[in-house]
Amino acid sequence: MIKTVIFDFDGVIADSEIIALAELQVSLAQYGVAVDWDMLVEEFLGSSVRQIIAFVEGQTGRAVDPDFQEAWYARLFDRYRRELKPMAGAEAMLDRLEAAGIDYCIASGGSYKRLGVALQAIGFAQRFEGRAFSAESVEHGKPAPDLFLYAAEKRGALPKECVVLEDAIAGVTGAGRAGMRVFGFTGGSHLEGVRPLHAERLRAAGADMVLTALSDFGTLALDAGRDRLTPG
Repeated sequence: MIKTVIFDFDGVIADSEIIALAELQVSLAQYGVAVDWDMLVEEFLGSSVRQIIAFVEGQTGRAVDPDFQEAWYARLFDRYRRELKPMAGAEAMLDRLEAAGIDYCIASGGSYKRLGVALQAIGFAQRFEGRAFSAESVEHGKPAPDLFLYAAEKRGALPKECVVLEDAIAGVTGAGRAGMRVFGFTGGSHLEGVRPLHAERLRAAGADMVLTALSDFGTLALDAGRDRLTPG
């Protein structure tokens, strides 16, 4: 039976990847690294800042300036505060989980600072207080299993008692390596025009099924909590 649902944050709880990837694309271009939208989605969804910096340094052969993250985050946070919305159906889904006594948390490749700003912007800061975990807390971010195992431990759940919802290939891979059941999600606006392709990528990475609406996941999670869910 399912005890805890572990959510990726960007592109799952908040419709934030459309903003984050656009501003990352600007930051990469400033280093002479041109990346189209499909590559941004495939390469950087679920990535930590450490992984992004390593990519830039590998592409350019030079060290990234210390203010890389600060400059990216300054633009990002300004847009979050003005534009960011929760994913459609997120609040109702979380209410259903709480009513059913199913625990939930966040496991994000983003920093704690980024998580904090975004949760405040969408009005979910209190709801996720003490249960929003960042890759900053582990040695290896997604696609390693470390963050998922860390989140499960913090919530007092075994891996087999967890279900994960992810929009990123790295996240689906990491959750599978952690021994958790994982579902893909393609409802974010950043996947407009590439949903079928990205859904296939998520399935290939190990997602049991791929959903486009959080209301559907809420129903599946409640069924899993009653030990009635079968892979799709």
